[in-house]
Amino acid sequence: MDDGSTETDALIGSSRKDVRSHLNGRSPAAEFKVYKRRWFILFVLCLLNGSNAMAWLTFAPVADQTAQYLQVSLNLVNWLSLVYVVVAIFFSLITTWVLDTLGLRFSLIMGSWLNMLGAILRVIGMLSSIPERAMFPIVMGGQTLCALAQPLVIFAPTKLAALWFPDHQRATANMMASMANTVGLLLANIFSPMILKYAHTLFMLLLIYAIPAIVACFLATVGIRERVPPTPPSASMVTSSSEPFLQGVKLLLTNKAYVILLVCFGSGIGVFTCFSTLLEQILCVKGYSNDFAGVCGAVAIVFGVLGAFLLGLYVDKTKKFTEVTKINMCLTSIGCSVFAVVSLLSDQKFIIGAVCAWFGLFGYSIYPIAMELGVECSYPVGEATSSGLIFVSGQIQAALYLLLLQALATPVAESPLSVCASGTDASLSWTVPVLVMAGLCALGTCCFVAFFHTDYRRLRAEATASPNTVTDQSTGGDTWANSIDA
Repeated sequence: MDDGSTETDALIGSSRKDVRSHLNGRSPAAEFKVYKRRWFILFVLCLLNGSNAMAWLTFAPVADQTAQYLQVSLNLVNWLSLVYVVVAIFFSLITTWVLDTLGLRFSLIMGSWLNMLGAILRVIGMLSSIPERAMFPIVMGGQTLCALAQPLVIFAPTKLAALWFPDHQRATANMMASMANTVGLLLANIFSPMILKYAHTLFMLLLIYAIPAIVACFLATVGIRERVPPTPPSASMVTSSSEPFLQGVKLLLTNKAYVILLVCFGSGIGVFTCFSTLLEQILCVKGYSNDFAGVCGAVAIVFGVLGAFLLGLYVDKTKKFTEVTKINMCLTSIGCSVFAVVSLLSDQKFIIGAVCAWFGLFGYSIYPIAMELGVECSYPVGEATSSGLIFVSGQIQAALYLLLLQALATPVAESPLSVCASGTDASLSWTVPVLVMAGLCALGTCCFVAFFHTDYRRLRAEATASPNTVTDQSTGGDTWANSIDA
């Protein structure tokens, strides 16, 4: 391999021996099994991911109005979204250790409780009995709890897919769990402007958003009872996560292909975070309403979910992770460049909507595939560790990009087209920031296309030691569960 280390190859070789050793003691007809309850766990993770994403972008589509209700500046409102980025930077490594060491069940239950408590605290912050000066700190406290939950649930899709699903369903399962986060962003873009328009209060908005968080917490706590399935669904799962956490991190950071993916795709995550957070502020200066900005964000996400569904099915059949990722990143870069131009024009709703659809179709949709690619090029390192570092990279770059773009935005003395809420510092010129954002997207894409090459280590290990059958059962033995827990 042109990108892997000898140390990693040796580990893969030893992993193969472990797999063969494990399989020799078992009947060929019952080596690997999958269980129907995997779909329930997937549903709970989808609901949890979606509710957490709704909390993340609750305020971004109505940033100017939120600034009025909370009596704070627009930059402080942006921090209600940016706190997710900051928390992820400092706590994601701990979270990956928790997920790979303490298990999927513990992580989902802990994440669901943090998410629910944060959602409830946000509601408390908007009660009429709370002093006005205390509203923002309490809401920010709730956002922080939700932000602490995010790494626990957003790193889980690759772990769940590997732990409970066979190889021909992994990309699809990962797509469904990951895109639930995107659907949550969609719902926030649609419902935040709509609810605030009719309710005229943040209290009702936050109360409605707390409902799915409470339901997800109940289902996770009551319904998820097993740390691992009784028997593994594939050969790779027998030995995945076998390295100590710090050793796994060391292997990742010395893996050339993984580091390129870490930096370049992390840059893409950063660009999309900026797009989601700043979309309303960019468009309102040119006369586009909050409702239209919400529709644009929703269109991008709908097409992203559609694209992810189709890509998940395609990659499950073809295993062309690298080719799909490179093509989509190129098309995304083109869309970002076009958006940087058309977002500066007024009365161009159709074109802006079409560009947002393009941006979502090829940008949002590639996230679960890229995470699977990270697992493939880093096996046998744990799935949560490989996915987590990519996410951390994206959050670090998102924080830097947001600070840079906000610093480059200049006040507009007169803006006759602006529909930004009065009384805020929302009337800013975003000409330079959106062009810089497009340049960052193009730079990351070019580096990835030119320098990323990898072998699919997990698929190679499975091809070396693969069973003849994978059965779907609701009950089974506990040999593998005992070996993992031990």
